[in-house]
Amino acid sequence: MREYLEIAASTGVELRPLDGDRVTIGRHAGNDIVLAADDSASRLHAVLERLGPGWWLRDLGSRNGTFVNGTRVSEGRTLQHGDELRIGSTRLVYRISRPSEDDQAVTLAREAAPPLTPREREVLVALCRPVFSGDVLGVPASTRGIAAELVVTEDAVKQHLLRLYDKFGLPPTGSGNRRVELAREAVLRGAVSRADIETGGGRSAPR
Repeated sequence: MREYLEIAASTGVELRPLDGDRVTIGRHAGNDIVLAADDSASRLHAVLERLGPGWWLRDLGSRNGTFVNGTRVSEGRTLQHGDELRIGSTRLVYRISRPSEDDQAVTLAREAAPPLTPREREVLVALCRPVFSGDVLGVPASTRGIAAELVVTEDAVKQHLLRLYDKFGLPPTGSGNRRVELAREAVLRGAVSRADIETGGGRSAPR
C-alpha cells in the first residue's frame, strides 16, 4: 500500500507519493511539494508528518489557513483516504493505494471536456468563479448565485446543470455534492480556466 496526494493541475491530475516521515508544502522552492504558481499559498504553508501507519496534517501559521473537507485545521488532523485538502487555492486529495510502479510524480490524462453550448459554458464559468476567487474555501456558486450573475431564473439554471451533470457523466449521488464534482471536472478537463474567469468566459455584459 502506498499513500499519495492527488493534486489538481492544468494538464491533469498529478500524483505525488508520500515518502519519508515529513513532507512540507508551500510556495517556496525548498518544500517537498512546491505550489509555486499559487499566490494564495504561504511560502511554508503546511506539513504532513507520518504518524504510525498514516499521516498527520498541520498548518504552519499560513496566511490563508489549511482546510480538510471544508473545515479549517487548527491543531492538526489525521488524514483519511479520500480527504480533500485545500492549501491556498490548490486542491489535493489524500489517497491510499499504489498509483504507479514508478515512484516519480506522474500525470494522468483526463478525458476531454464534452461539447458545450454557449449558455452551458456561461453556467460553468459562473459555477466555478468562486473556486478561482482566492476564497480559501473555494465553494462553487449556488444555483441562486449563478442565476443572479446570468440574469436568468433559478429553474433555468437547474435545467442547464442537469444537462451538464449528464454531459460530464455525474450520476445522482443523493449527497448534494454534484455541483462540487461538476466544478472539479470542469477545471480538470479544461472546460473552465482562470482566463475564462478573468474575462467572464466570453459573456457579454447585460444591457
